Amino acid sequence: MKEVDMLVWLFVQVQSLLRRDEGQTTAEYALVILAAVAIAVVLIAWAKSSGKLPSFFDKIIDQVSGSAG
Repeated sequence: MKEVDMLVWLFVQVQSLLRRDEGQTTAEYALVILAAVAIAVVLIAWAKSSGKLPSFFDKIIDQVSGSAG
């Protein structure tokens, strides 16, 4: 639930920035960051639930160690 709390906090911060004209550019950056965080949270949740993350890192390590030898 921490991810949801963070997204809510970011949404509130963006809304407060959007109410001010001088913060328009900052608000645009904040919206991009908010979208990136939302995508990252979804990807992390998927990776944790699918069990593919450990096998992904094992594959990368095997490839790197194979090419180093």
